[in-house]
Amino acid sequence: PTTMKLLYFDCFAGISGDMTIGALLDLGLDFALLKSELAKLGVSGYELSLERVDRSGINAAKFDVNVVQTFSVNVAHHHDHPHDHSHAPHSALHTPHSHDHRSLATIKHLIETSTLSDKVKQNSLTIFQRIGEAEAKIHGVDIESVHFHEVGAVDSIVDIIGACIGLEALGIEKIISSPLHVGYGTFTCAHGTYPIPGPAATEILRGVPIYAKEIEGELVTPTGAAIVATLASEFSKMPMMRVEKIGYGAGTRVYEKFPNVLRAVIGELELEDATPDTISVIEANIDDLSPQIFGHLMEQVLAAGALDIFYTPVQMKKNRPGILLTLLCAVNEREKFIDLLFRETTTLGVRHRDEKRVILRREFVTVETQYGSIKIKVARNQNGEVMKVSPEFEDCRAAAISHQVAVREVQLAAINSYQILSA
Repeated sequence: PTTMKLLYFDCFAGISGDMTIGALLDLGLDFALLKSELAKLGVSGYELSLERVDRSGINAAKFDVNVVQTFSVNVAHHHDHPHDHSHAPHSALHTPHSHDHRSLATIKHLIETSTLSDKVKQNSLTIFQRIGEAEAKIHGVDIESVHFHEVGAVDSIVDIIGACIGLEALGIEKIISSPLHVGYGTFTCAHGTYPIPGPAATEILRGVPIYAKEIEGELVTPTGAAIVATLASEFSKMPMMRVEKIGYGAGTRVYEKFPNVLRAVIGELELEDATPDTISVIEANIDDLSPQIFGHLMEQVLAAGALDIFYTPVQMKKNRPGILLTLLCAVNEREKFIDLLFRETTTLGVRHRDEKRVILRREFVTVETQYGSIKIKVARNQNGEVMKVSPEFEDCRAAAISHQVAVREVQLAAINSYQILSA
């Protein structure tokens, strides 16, 4: 079975933006790379710091965004504690000193016009959109008129985009999170005294499993909530995985006998056999498309990840010769391929159905022959018995040409080598 690089967020002490980046740095994210990628945003007026701290006996990475006084827009008084971004009581709501109001449109423009990678842009925009929707709902305003206070501030922009940069740099393919420990109690801001978790974090966490224990304080910030709620594909206990690295990102507050850290675990997740037993079959009858387009279409469809495409000559109405186009794809990709057929062909309609299939599990083995290395495809049934062994034709053809022998000779040599190897 194939594997996937998984990151598991263990949020037993909640999650904030800076804890997330601290954990990623502890996992091996290069601090210099993080700085250089963030510089692509064109936002100045902040400094990043990284230090090692102890949290109830756990050595963790403490990441901070320090907003510099000389910043052209005054954000020095953002929340009560400008540097205490992770677990100081604050809300996504307006604080009296914060003049650094960036609208969602401004932040989107900032991201879209940067030279960050497409994946980082897409993930960052989705996170900001989620926060924007939460703010709009809480305040009862249109999303376009939401001005970010907590999130428009430099530290949150850096936290969110930095987290997306880090996840891409570490090659993470899937994120799973534990349920979130949110803390309890109240915090005070310009609008008054609010319950923990704050209104913004609670709205952002709709659909996410959360709980409170005896730890008093705001453990999940709106930024942390938005990062994990947007990027984690599920919230569950740790899945079966082969652990490779563990990182700890420290929160700002120190609690008695409670390590205020975010634990992040990278490992290999074994995937179920990636070949589904139900597939979609899409068909169309076409009698008015140039044969050149059929050639182009086949390349497009296979490049887009279809399982197969084939053309059958058929006799159509008005006695016109035509083509029955048949495309096989994964069920969840059906809409994508239907769109592709409508875009690239003249057809006005397609048919589709889901069909069961039984397939042999395939694996590749490389064998050595007198004609060089040849890849062999080995197919096994459900019990693991070898049912078919076939040398890769392109390997055999290349070897046959270079050694000036028949392709069949190379195929026989490859099969013989395989039999000796597996005897």
